[in-house]
Amino acid sequence: MTTPSSKAQGSGVPAAAPDAAPATAPGRRRWLILAVASAAQFLAVLDMIAVNIAFPAIGADFRSASTAELSWVLNAYTIVLAALLVPAGRLADAIGGRRSFLTGIALFGFASVACGAAPGLGTLIAARVVQGVAAAVLVPTSLSLALPAFPPRERATAVGVWTAVSAVAASAGPVAGGLLAAFDWRWIFLVNPPVVLLAWVAGLRLLPRTGPVRTGPVRTGPVRTGPGPGERRRLDPLGTLLVLLGTGSLTTACVEAADWGYGAPATLGFLAVGLVMGALAVAHVRRHPDPVVDPAMFRTRAFTAATLGLLSYFLAYAASILAATLLFTGAWGWSSARAGLAVTPWPLTVLVVSMLSGRIVKTLGERTTAVVGGLCFAAGPVWWLLLAGGDGAHYAVQFMPGLVLTGIGAGLYQPVMFSAAGLLPARQLSLGSGVLMMSRQGGSALGVAALVMITGGAARPGLDALRAGWVFTAVTAALAAVAGAAVRTGVRADPGENGGSGTDPLRHH
Repeated sequence: MTTPSSKAQGSGVPAAAPDAAPATAPGRRRWLILAVASAAQFLAVLDMIAVNIAFPAIGADFRSASTAELSWVLNAYTIVLAALLVPAGRLADAIGGRRSFLTGIALFGFASVACGAAPGLGTLIAARVVQGVAAAVLVPTSLSLALPAFPPRERATAVGVWTAVSAVAASAGPVAGGLLAAFDWRWIFLVNPPVVLLAWVAGLRLLPRTGPVRTGPVRTGPVRTGPGPGERRRLDPLGTLLVLLGTGSLTTACVEAADWGYGAPATLGFLAVGLVMGALAVAHVRRHPDPVVDPAMFRTRAFTAATLGLLSYFLAYAASILAATLLFTGAWGWSSARAGLAVTPWPLTVLVVSMLSGRIVKTLGERTTAVVGGLCFAAGPVWWLLLAGGDGAHYAVQFMPGLVLTGIGAGLYQPVMFSAAGLLPARQLSLGSGVLMMSRQGGSALGVAALVMITGGAARPGLDALRAGWVFTAVTAALAAVAGAAVRTGVRADPGENGGSGTDPLRHH
């Protein structure tokens, strides 16, 4: 009699571990699960962008507050989200993804109501902190719940849809923020609860039940790490604190450097704390028997490449968006509304290409798709570097083709790289997703900080400064393409196809 284990071995795919991911869901159900997961991603991205647009309206309501105090309405969410992604992912693996998702989405709804009803600036900032906590739970957990519902050959398509939803949220954010702020900025938060309620009810009915992981591999070495058979995973309070302090301090330094000054004691102090905490965290996880971040996950070559690639890619991504905005509103003298419309071809291209990414990956393979995506993104700033002039009279020739190129690159690159989370064992899916999201948030914060430094912090930088920024984005996008060359996630071939042969989904160094 052929057992599932022997069949897996015969196909060239490792037999499922005791903590393997749940079986893939039936056709219609898997797409409904993806819809629920994508709704959480949509809310997290939309709230980040829409509030930026409503910043002047919020300031008008709290006129006694300084600009520095008001900035924490934006920065509290960004910093807390970045700092908690990894610990929240680890916690979700420990207590179960479904429970984490339902808790996170409910908390996000309550925090949104608190933001909308905030009587003062302090209450609003505190509610934004809670929103950031909820988003940190939602974002990695949503991806870790969606990926196992799809077979390997469909995961690029699934992540493509997930990426497309982010593109829609990114493009809708300025429009929604502007329209709602024109009526009352509080509605930016108060429109969330109905969506949250719908997502919570759907998640309760659709999401697979997952519980705390009690089994795991025992790695060789002088110190056994990871839970043994029958053991429940333990939390790692010290490791969690070190990761939280390290990522939080580094993100704060990046976000606030433009206001504080790059050489200011506060900036250098937060940077130093972040680096020290990071070094201590690395030393801790190498010795702890069940650390908050398992070093073994980085032995999977594709996952390590995806982590580094996404960091480099989002350096380019965030810097490119800011550079385009500064060009339109600065050198070209356009209004904010016109600048927003001018950037629209970018997210629209991401949306279209992301939806087609699954078919493209099946044709080209994940490695080629990632490399082509990174190079296409790099081609965008090269186009601007060569052709963008001192006025916007020839926008359709000088700038829009570069937006389309970067949009194609984003639509090809992101689905492949985020799919790498699916290579990890089920007990690490949320943690792996959190690590990849941390690369996204960290890269975005560093990308903005780098461009501000390159342009000298000018509100209306000249073309020479912007060209230096485009060199930076082209180089970082090219480095992302190099990382893509090391990715092989196994999504091109399915174990059940081609005579039962498939690629090994856990290729290590």
